[in-house]
Amino acid sequence: MTTSEAAAQEPPTGAAARAAAPGADPSAPADLPARADGAAGERTVFLLAHTGRPAAVRSAELVVQGLLRSGIRVRVLAAEAADLPLPPQVARVDATPRVLDGCELLIVLGGDGTLLRGAEFARTSGVPMLGVNLGRVGFLAEAERDDLDQVVERVVSRAYEVEERMTLDVLVRNDGHVVHTDWALNEASVEKAARERLLEVVTEVDGRPVTGFGGDGVVCATPTGSTAYAFSAGGPVVWPKVEALLMVPISAHALFAKPLVTAPDSVLAVEVQPQTPHGVLWCDGRRTVELPAGARVEVRRGAVPVRLARLHHASFTDRLVAKFALPVAGWRGAPH
Repeated sequence: MTTSEAAAQEPPTGAAARAAAPGADPSAPADLPARADGAAGERTVFLLAHTGRPAAVRSAELVVQGLLRSGIRVRVLAAEAADLPLPPQVARVDATPRVLDGCELLIVLGGDGTLLRGAEFARTSGVPMLGVNLGRVGFLAEAERDDLDQVVERVVSRAYEVEERMTLDVLVRNDGHVVHTDWALNEASVEKAARERLLEVVTEVDGRPVTGFGGDGVVCATPTGSTAYAFSAGGPVVWPKVEALLMVPISAHALFAKPLVTAPDSVLAVEVQPQTPHGVLWCDGRRTVELPAGARVEVRRGAVPVRLARLHHASFTDRLVAKFALPVAGWRGAPH
């Protein structure tokens, strides 16, 4: 995005933004699958897989076979099709912003990185994303590799619900001008570019300075991202239904450099100090831009959420215990 495009206007917010999102159905309730079918009764599912993982390739084959047997059309990226064992009736399409048009669901097979790649397509289109974890933790995933048969059955019978996850809108200013805009589902992190030098920053919440320090950087995260980079940096785990923003210092050399949890409508800012080497901005660990000395990064609640398909009603507490293999032996629970 060019400077002039970024500076044209601030992003829309709330329902207006969701209504403006390509392919989004603003009238669809959050607990029902979004339908973007073409002809009546015609169903299409998009499949995104980490083709570098043999497990993902085999899983993709099983999912495609199950969907096709049930009369559901399948679409994949043309760039990945050569690495997947696909029958000829699977549609191959190029990666464009409208790649999910006509699809009711995006199924992602892979680890956290693949799921975040899928989120880029899901956010643009408003189509729900269903993740199958083939990596290590996979907090965004709804199912594991052993659940593939159940995944196909639930998709075929439309036995899934949809929830919205908060995102971040990210804006970079330099010399008072907007030079870059971006977004994130997990986090936007301001980090040092040179390993041997500290990054000097001042943090801000709602237009007021909080503290300055030298360190490796600052993570600004959503509740969804609280179990990702922010967690590794010592931040709190925040339940997904809590609406809040997080600011977590990374290896700060300071007496007061604690994780902060702010209101969902707060505006977080990180100013790279003029005397420090340049830094870098990473959004979800996928998109990056250089931050010159003196740059300012502003983070606010995203105008457009990411929609996740859910198969289970298990609590986030149970998910947390399972993903981190937390020791709960000896727990008795409340008396009945």
